[in-house]
Parts: sequence; structure tokens; C-alpha cells
Amino acid sequence: MRNKDTNTTSPLNKNTAAVRAVLQQYNSAIEKLDMTGTDNLFTNDSEIYESGLSEGNYTNFMNKHLKPELKELKSFKFNNHNTDVTIIGNHAFATETYSCITVGAKHNTEVKRKGVTTSVLKKQKGEWKIMNYHNSSTE
Repeated sequence: MRNKDTNTTSPLNKNTAAVRAVLQQYNSAIEKLDMTGTDNLFTNDSEIYESGLSEGNYTNFMNKHLKPELKELKSFKFNNHNTDVTIIGNHAFATETYSCITVGAKHNTEVKRKGVTTSVLKKQKGEWKIMNYHNSSTE
């Protein structure tokens, strides 16, 4: 992990924990297959990319891509999840690596993938929000 601050009460450590919490909330929603309230984790002018394609802002991505995709699943589980966070001023840069297993709702088909996500978060009014998000995965 890139957080080199070892003082557990320092502002850097508190901000790193807050950034991790935002990312964990998002990942937990995906695992629950319920994206309710996740729009609050993103800036209004967010930019979402998946496997090299621009998906627009988060609202567009969630409604036109993510929700329909999650409806096709019976389950989604992250494994071996690691998150590195670097904070510079009011911006945080995060890289997440993971493996995941999805099970299709229709045919119970299990798919195992390895993935990576990079995110840029911005601190707005004391809260960390995702402004740029890119993920990709392979089978």
C-alpha cells in the first residue's frame, strides 16, 4: 500500500481511510446487486470508462449499463481485493486489483475474472467523491 504515513491519527491517514470507505461502499453495492444511493459517491460531472470505452457520467453508466448488467446476475463476489491510495491535496488516486466471480441468473453460469480499477476522487465540501473511474477485466 502506498500510504506511507504511519501516524494513525494524521489527516493523511484519515483521508486515506475515507477514500477507501467510498470505494468499499461502491464495491459492496455491486456485490449486493443493488446500486441504490451510489450516485452520491460520484461527482455530478463524473466520467466513467469500462474496458477502454467511455460510458459518460455515472448516472448514464448506472442506468444504461450497470443496472441492466446486474439484473442478469444471481451473484457477484470480489476476492483478493487490494487498494492502493495516494493523496495529493484535495485529490486522491486509487488503484484496485481484484478477482471476482459472477454467477448468471438465467443459467447459473459461473465466470471468474481478474480486474483492475483506477479512480480519481475529489474532496468536495469535506466528502470524497469519485470523479473519474475506469475498470477493466479479463476472464
